Amino acid sequence: MAYATAVAGKPVSRPLAQAEHTVLASPLVSPVAVPPVDRSAMDGYAVRGPGPWRLVGHVAATSRTPPELAEGEACSITTGAAVPAGATSVVRDEDARLTGQLLHGPGEPGRHIRRAGEECAAGEQLLPAGVLVDPPVLGVAASVGLNRLTVVPQPRVAAIVTGDELVHRGPSGPGRVRDAIGPMLPGLITRAGAVALPVTHLPDDRTALVDALLAADGELILVSGSSASGPADHLRPALSAIGAQLIIDGVACRPGHPQALARFADGRLVVGLPGNPFAALAAFLTLGVAVIRRMRGLSLPALTVAPVPGGLPCHPRSTRLVHVRVTAQGAVPLGHGGSAMLRGVAAADALAVVDPGPAAAIAARLLPLDPGARPWGV
Repeated sequence: MAYATAVAGKPVSRPLAQAEHTVLASPLVSPVAVPPVDRSAMDGYAVRGPGPWRLVGHVAATSRTPPELAEGEACSITTGAAVPAGATSVVRDEDARLTGQLLHGPGEPGRHIRRAGEECAAGEQLLPAGVLVDPPVLGVAASVGLNRLTVVPQPRVAAIVTGDELVHRGPSGPGRVRDAIGPMLPGLITRAGAVALPVTHLPDDRTALVDALLAADGELILVSGSSASGPADHLRPALSAIGAQLIIDGVACRPGHPQALARFADGRLVVGLPGNPFAALAAFLTLGVAVIRRMRGLSLPALTVAPVPGGLPCHPRSTRLVHVRVTAQGAVPLGHGGSAMLRGVAAADALAVVDPGPAAAIAARLLPLDPGARPWGV
């Protein structure tokens, strides 16, 4: 439901230098053939016909009109240079032997020549829409002469962390809880492929939360610490005061069940994260990542299923999210699994998604803890 609620961003045109981490909004189509002419794939000698050959000149990579070779002629050539008309092959430097102006070496027809259009023809689709723009994609776009790409931009995500008891320096103590969620969220947002805006810290105050929600600049707003139903949990009343539509009001999973999803009239989305660190992480990896992927124009990948040696206990009504280490034998659960604990999850690779049921699960789907990683086996 979270994925279906979100909407992909409006396509924009970006110069290549600003397009990394976006997603192609339209297919990448080459406007030209690559290479546009036959080119040498090696430093060596362009030759015509069987050897030996008489050396008659040189072709540099910058030469625009190389001379035509006659039968039995050769010219030295650099990698990437246009092959002279009439050339039948290129002899590599390491295979060439020169006796005065006479060249000897293997001259297998077509060898070490990149033919015109070998990589692509003009008008050929190289990549479909929906592909993540990474450095190789930028390189391909540049190689076919493109200066800009039409892409779905990264969504901007604002984060609000609430709590009178939270402190941001030093250890926890009576009446003091060190904030672990605020330092965690920017990296999670970035790894999910979005732009992390500065984290806002608020006391447990409904008016302050309403003001912060209205002022938030992101297309997605994460609110941590106000999503449950206690006296200090103001997210739902604040959303009601703003007129937001509450779409998800709690999820049957442990940890993370108080999470929420709401939509403002202007289309911005709010994800409510629990105040306990592990529960907040679990909620982000489920609701938050699903929303961000849809906003980026990406699909949700299927999760790999792995065996669980010894099994994992099921909850009778809720899905369990258990942090595990992925080994050759399968998913091995780690200790320290309370909703307020991050020690165990910091050493884990994934969350094992354990469906509700009456017995122990002997296999589970694996949700990567790194929201930018591909599921195992994909």
